[in-house]
Amino acid sequence: MAYSTIFWKLLYSLSISMIVSQTPIHGQIDPSNPPNFIIIFADDLGYGDLSSYGNPTIHTPNLDRMAHEGQKWTNFYAAASVCTPSRAALLTGRLPVRSGMSSNIHRVLFPDSKNGLPASEITLAEQLKKAGYASACIGKWHLGHKEQYLPTNNGFDSYFGIPYSNDMDFIGNTDYNKLAQESPIAIKMEDYNVPLLQNTKIIERPANQNNITQRYSEEAVSFIKEHKDEPFFIYLAHNLPHIPLFASGNFLGSSKRGLYGDVVEEIDNGVGLILKTLKETGLAENTIVVFTSDNGPWLPFKTHAGSAGPLKAGKGTTWEGGMREPTIFWGPGLVKPGLVSELGSTMDIFATFSTMAGIELPKDRIIDGKDLSETLIHHKPSPRNSMLYYRGTELYAARLGDFKAHFITEGEYGQFGELEVHDPPLLYNVNQDISENFNIAGNHPEIIEQIKKLVEDHKSNLVKGKDQLAERE
Repeated sequence: MAYSTIFWKLLYSLSISMIVSQTPIHGQIDPSNPPNFIIIFADDLGYGDLSSYGNPTIHTPNLDRMAHEGQKWTNFYAAASVCTPSRAALLTGRLPVRSGMSSNIHRVLFPDSKNGLPASEITLAEQLKKAGYASACIGKWHLGHKEQYLPTNNGFDSYFGIPYSNDMDFIGNTDYNKLAQESPIAIKMEDYNVPLLQNTKIIERPANQNNITQRYSEEAVSFIKEHKDEPFFIYLAHNLPHIPLFASGNFLGSSKRGLYGDVVEEIDNGVGLILKTLKETGLAENTIVVFTSDNGPWLPFKTHAGSAGPLKAGKGTTWEGGMREPTIFWGPGLVKPGLVSELGSTMDIFATFSTMAGIELPKDRIIDGKDLSETLIHHKPSPRNSMLYYRGTELYAARLGDFKAHFITEGEYGQFGELEVHDPPLLYNVNQDISENFNIAGNHPEIIEQIKKLVEDHKSNLVKGKDQLAERE
């Protein structure tokens, strides 16, 4: 019996060793086989719009699974509170004021805008191309609709999407907000003459927005299958849940949250298709997927807007609801699961993916993003301890650690107040007071001085780029 017991113990140990040897070591990146990257970027999604972030009536099982299997970040920020500057920051790793992709005249680009992202800027697609990555941009671009500014002239191998916001090129004669409240189904896709592009050519106009979310997700799935044998990068930027809201037949009426919930649940379904494809192709263990949003909810549209949850205000403002976003990193075998309550920003994705792909950062410019790879892989502390809040080209607020100072506050679209300069600045502990309700400036003058020093240091080497958004034709 003793020899038999020893034999079976040895056999069991050998079996376990064989299994372990065939299982990827957590967090180990093979330089000869760098990870694939997928960014799924929602538009105007609120901090409180996913069930994993507390929404009781929007069901997002695939994103919830991503959060459970990966990292859920609770202090992650977009670099701006409106579309164009936020997207420029994500793709360049730089504050949009540096590239000229922010403005005090026009806050975003329009179909008659003259300019777009300067050719001198290095996009994440151009950066990853240095390591041989195939890349696709799918969805909303909003960094210039003219050919020289489109994704295929900014490092991407292909583009399929609407080049700006889905509420532009309006040719209808109805008030969307009034109609949406009365009868969501009565909204006409034909009222919005936005183009759908394949690379640089218009293939459909008006774009059929009733099934645009589904088509974007299917395009991502096709790209994964086509490029499964080489490293790839997909930037999937949904036009929704920006208004006007549209959902395909299978999702209309599916959510207790109404049409807005239908839209978010269809986006979640697309996430599920992508994760399923990664697993079926054997790529899940070597792919990083990040889900986040460009800015907070567009609150004046009421039930057609999202929820910032416990955060104050929404899109267009430098209150937390305008820029703090639900963010999830997923990557079995690469991302160490857990809840991350430290600071992160969409600008950090540029530096993080560069490190994981084995590419040096550009040395001829300031990169504002931080490398989060050690946080993702080993759950080490985030290297980011501050955040700057710009509105246009002006710095309105700054966060250092737990504390956020507002030098200027201003509402958006008639909400949350007119422009007001604060001296001394308002001060909030945004970990203890997430809703920014209790001004504690009088109790912490030393912290205000520290934040002022942070701002002074930032401005000392700041060269603002030429305003690319102001000129229209």
